[in-house]
Amino acid sequence: MAVITPATRFAPPLNRPFHRRSTLASLHCSSKNFLFLGKPTPSSTIVAVRCQKPVSDGISSMEPMNHVSSAASSVSSSIDFLTLCHRLKTTKRKGWINQGINGPESIADHMYRMSLMALIAGDLTGVDRERCIKMAIVHDIAEAIVGDITPSDGVPKEEKSRREKAALKEMCEVLGGGLRAEEITELWLEYENNASLEANLVKDFDKVEMILQALEYEAEHGKVLDEFFISTAGKFQTQIGKSWAAEINARRKSQLTNRQR
Repeated sequence: MAVITPATRFAPPLNRPFHRRSTLASLHCSSKNFLFLGKPTPSSTIVAVRCQKPVSDGISSMEPMNHVSSAASSVSSSIDFLTLCHRLKTTKRKGWINQGINGPESIADHMYRMSLMALIAGDLTGVDRERCIKMAIVHDIAEAIVGDITPSDGVPKEEKSRREKAALKEMCEVLGGGLRAEEITELWLEYENNASLEANLVKDFDKVEMILQALEYEAEHGKVLDEFFISTAGKFQTQIGKSWAAEINARRKSQLTNRQR
């Protein structure tokens, strides 16, 4: 959850368009439909669909028809993926644990409020709001496997990135690959590399959400959580991020002043 300096800008991702999957065409036979599906697997499979129909000699034949059917495997993979993401709801953010906060927020809590930030933020020229919302939802998704790695853990930045990339790959395999897995990977890499205007904004939301949570914990627990404000000072890249951070810092100053009276 810790915020370091903004990542080095890389070339923007391909931003490939994602098209909605076509629905499975229904297969009609003169009497009944017969759909034979193999045992569901994590990835989409091509199965043979046979339609039984009478032939002239009165003997039934099985006419093979190639048909792409990922429905059963897709459902199974989706539930497996969502079950894995449950860990995001139960894993507490380590920075707050280290500060002795009782019942701290989870990783999912953090990403949810970031998504709301993307939803309510004012329009910015050239910024895709929907992409920002998606990016906020997935930017910490690999932590479902690796957990919340903070600077206090002593893990080098390169090693942290390697672990998270491997975890992301594993999660996308659980999902069964395909367009949605590709989209999640692209969004995650775009954020990780700070490679677009959307990534700039979502990285600001990451910092803003953290200092807002710090402000709230200071009020609730009577603590002084200077390190979270110091680590983000001067690191905001967008006007929205700067203005929201300034408002939070102004409220904090007033809150600390009132506490000292």
